[in-house]
Parts: sequence; C-alpha cells; structure tokens
Amino acid sequence: MNTPPFDIKEGHRWFAIALNNSVWDALESTSRSAGQDMMIVHAAHASCYHWLQAGGPEHHARAECLVANVYAMLGNFSAALQHGNRCLQLIEKHSQSIADWDRAFAYDCLARATAAAGQSDEARQLRNKAQQLGETIVGAEERKVFLQWFASGNWHGISEP
Repeated sequence: MNTPPFDIKEGHRWFAIALNNSVWDALESTSRSAGQDMMIVHAAHASCYHWLQAGGPEHHARAECLVANVYAMLGNFSAALQHGNRCLQLIEKHSQSIADWDRAFAYDCLARATAAAGQSDEARQLRNKAQQLGETIVGAEERKVFLQWFASGNWHGISEP
C-alpha cells in the first residue's frame, strides 16, 4: 500500500470533525428526505470510526452520543439504546477526560433513546437528569448550546419535567 501524501491521523481527525458537524446540522434541520436520513446514519458511523482512529475516549463517547441521537430521531430505539448506553459507559469509565457538558449530552441522548423505545417513566427520569446536568454546565456558551438542543427535537411524547 502506498503512503498517502498527508498525515493519516490528521486526516481521520478532519473527517471526524467534518462528519460530526454535518450530522449535528442535519439533526437540527426540520426537513429531510428518507435518502438524507440514511446519509446521516452513514455519516454518524463514519464520524465515530474516524474518532476511534484519531481521538481519545471523550471523542468516542461524543461520537456514540451522536449515533444514538440519529437513531432516536429515526425511531430505531434498539440501536439508539445500544449507542446511548455505550456513550454513558464511556463517560463513566473515562470521567477524568470528560467535560461537564458531555455528561448532560450523554443523559440527553439516552433519554431520547429511551423515549423512542416507549419507556416513558425511565425516559422522563433520564430527561430530568440531563436537564439538571445541563443547567450546571460551567461554560456559558456550552450551557447555551446544550439547553437549545435539549429544548428541541422529538421527545416521542415525553413531556417536559
């Protein structure tokens, strides 16, 4: 195999970031086609793969959160729960490299996945935990981003706390 004319790790990082950003943009969009939904699934998994090559455990956890959110949005509760639980496991295992907003997003994605699965009571508890964590995020910009995301989206019938 030939050596590429670029730094491989930097290439992985570039693709991880670009794909991550495009998926979050798509998740925040209100109009998507079925074809676009499938592209979002592939892009989320690709971002996760690239983070596994170029990032640390915090990047892997964030990528699992992204994948969980994609599946929750699409109503695929089994995959959403799988990736949401993986995200939370990584957050707990690598707590020293995890930002406060990572925890809020982890509980948020798991709440959305649980809501998609129709587990209303558990989803409500997880959503309450996500909100509590979100409101205590130290950085003002990070807190604003989380709370905007938290207020948006499909909660599959789960009412606000």
